[in-house]
Formats: sequence, C-alpha cells, structure tokens
Amino acid sequence: SADQAPSAESASSADKTHASKQASTVTQEDFILPDIGEGIVECELVKWLIAEGDVISEDQPVAEVMTDKAVVEIPAKYSGQVTKLYYQQGDIAKVHHPLYSMTISDATPPAQQTETQQAGSVSQPEVISSGSTLGSSERKGKAIASPAVRRKARELGIDISLVAGSGNKGRVLKDDLHAYQHQLASKATPTQSTLVSREQNAWATHQTESTAPAPLQSGGKRTEPIRGIKAAMAKQMSESVSTIPHFTVSDEIIMDNLIATRAQLKPEFEKNGVKLSFMAFFIKAMSLALKQFPIINSQVNDDCSELTYFDDHNIGMAVDSKIGLLVPNIKQVQHLSLLEVAKAANQLIDLGREGRLTSSQLKGGTISISNIGAIGGTVAVPVINKPEAAIVALGKIQTLPRFDQNGEVRAVNLMQVSWSGDHRIIDGATMVRFNNLWKSYLEQPLTMLSELR
Repeated sequence: SADQAPSAESASSADKTHASKQASTVTQEDFILPDIGEGIVECELVKWLIAEGDVISEDQPVAEVMTDKAVVEIPAKYSGQVTKLYYQQGDIAKVHHPLYSMTISDATPPAQQTETQQAGSVSQPEVISSGSTLGSSERKGKAIASPAVRRKARELGIDISLVAGSGNKGRVLKDDLHAYQHQLASKATPTQSTLVSREQNAWATHQTESTAPAPLQSGGKRTEPIRGIKAAMAKQMSESVSTIPHFTVSDEIIMDNLIATRAQLKPEFEKNGVKLSFMAFFIKAMSLALKQFPIINSQVNDDCSELTYFDDHNIGMAVDSKIGLLVPNIKQVQHLSLLEVAKAANQLIDLGREGRLTSSQLKGGTISISNIGAIGGTVAVPVINKPEAAIVALGKIQTLPRFDQNGEVRAVNLMQVSWSGDHRIIDGATMVRFNNLWKSYLEQPLTMLSELR
C-alpha cells in the first residue's frame, strides 16, 4: 500500500496538471469581415453590438454595417471573449480585413471559470421571469427568442441568457424582458447594478445633459462624408438626371369611391392580419394599366440602341427610412391579389424603415411610386429611378371644392399626381393615356374586377 500511495498521488497531480493545461488553452484570432456580396468591398460600421471584454456566443450579432444597398447584421463566427475592436462606429470597414479580435478557449471559458471559483462567496445574478421559474442554469444551449426580441433585449441592455422565457419551450417574449427589467430595478443591489449596460448609462447621461441649457453658438459649420445609402442615392440621382431626358405629366384623382371601397375591405383584411392602405390599390391598378401599356414597363440601354420589355411588373415604393431613401419593389405584381400586394407592401415598408432590406428587394424594379403625401407633400416632380422609364409622385389627399356635371360646387377628396417619363422612349400622349387608364381604376375601383384573374 505504501507503493500505491505515491502512484495515486502522482496520478492525481497529473490529472490536475492536465486539467490546468486544458483550461488555459486559448487562441487569439481575428474575425475577418466576410464578403457581403454584390461586389461590395467596403461598408460603414453603423453600430457595435459588442464591446471589448464581452464574452460572446457563436452566431450572436456583433455589428451592424451599412453598404450602398442596405444595413446588414454581422454574426459571430465563434464563441469567446472580445479583446479588440479594430474600428470605431462611423468608420469604413474593409471586406476581407479584421473587424475585431477575440480569444477562443478550447475548454471552459474564462468567465465561467471565474464564476465557478467564486460560487461559494458571491451569489449569481437572479433570473427573473414573468411566468416561469426556468433559470439560465436550467436552460440547455442559448436562449430561445426571435430576432425582434433579441434586438429589444440589446436596446434595453439586458443579457437575454439571464431571462427565463414564459413562451412555448421556454421562448423569451418581450413581456419577459419588461418583467425582468422591472423586477431587476426594484431589487437592484450594488452587485446587480453591474447588469446595467453601457448603452443605458450613456442614454441616461445624454438625457441629463440634454436638459441643461445649450450654449449659444454661431458661425460654426461641419463637414461629413457622404456614405452608404446616401452616397448610393446621390450617385443614382446624378446619373438619372444627367442621362435621362425627363418630361412630366400632372393630374388630379378623385378619391371618394376609393376611400369608400377601402373602408369596406379593411375589416376583411384585418381578419387576415393585413393592414390595407391606399398604396396597395395604387400598385395593383398600376399593374393592370401596364398590361395595356408595356412601353411604360420597358427600359432602354445606355446608347439608346435597344429597348427591353419586361413581363414582370416589379413595382417599387420609395421608403423614407432612418438611413436614407430606399426604393424596394414588389416582384411580379401581375400575379398577386390585392391582399398579397398589401401584405408585401407592409413588409417592405417595415423592413425599409428599420434599414434591413436585402439587396434582392432593392434590385430589379421596373417602375416606381413616390408617396410624398404620406409626409404632407402636395405636388412634386419626381426623378426617374434609372434604368426605369417612369415614376409617379403621389400628393396628400385634400378636400377641395369642384364643379360637378350639373355645374354645382361640391366638396371632393382629391389627390395630385405627377408622372415623370423617359422622353427617349415615351411620348407625352402615351403617358397621358396610361395615366387616364390608371386613374380610371382608382376613381372606379370596381372596374378593376373585370381585369382580375
């Protein structure tokens, strides 16, 4: 037994040494900004979703970058601890160059080791749920939550892995986030206060500073580069104006019957979870009119030697997003019902306002609509979205006096519209006839039924 004791002691020592080496085996690696596609070689770093020292998980969103097409969320490739950020927010990041650096552990992550060592003296953060007692220690794998809930958690500065979900299979819901935030605030201690994110502290500081009287300034100026979506729009509009000879046709549309039709259909659309706006009617009526005027849905090449007609009506809508003007388009409107058009339009508008449209949703348009009336504009002369051949600007709906067929003045709901056309391939008479047909569908919505299949 005397011979066996040193052997057992030696084995125990060897095991400890091996475990120590395993726990300390880490590698330093740069995260290379991947190819985003579309031949893009650089992008603007809009927002970091991580900070130096953070422990992150595989597939966790780490940054939002903006190209001349859209805003893209970049996910982490590995789990580990962030050691260095190579760019500041607002910098231009290069594709195939390091975005950030991190340490990757082959064994237990450093953060977990520390928590294990201190388990006897420091209590772990409490997991609070609105309707479940499931804690982070009981959850297998990362938290189950939709992208919208994860984004909300980041906005609130909450580590979603600490929130127990009340949804199906422990899914974290927005109500769980609010309940966690409320209970955390009511039970806050010096230890728990460390859970308050840098974003929340920065916002609180900003709110405090904004209440102080701002010093009066004059004569100053600032210069900033034009980047991302704004740069793409500037280039697109410059090329459109310099290469396309524009002409404009204006008219007014009586909206009374369309207003009544929309009011009748709204409840049925709401049953399907779809908001019915006037835009769905404008788009579908335009598609019906394009069937009889295919020249409006065509495009000419740069040297004006070829004209291409498109069977698909890919109708674009100008969206005033937080990152600039975007024009996503609904593909193959000629095959869609009014319900499908309304659903697609709502989706594109929501994505556009969040700056999360994909390049495929922004490309391939054949004609565009700019709804300036949505923000109060009455009349505008739109610029054609090259290489398209036509665009229409819609004004706001106004109640104005007009003479009826009997010479009597009555109040009607009117909307001003202005068409811009490529004068190389569309003449004024063709544009007026096309507008008249489109207008007839909108003023007498039931006439569209004869064209629907």
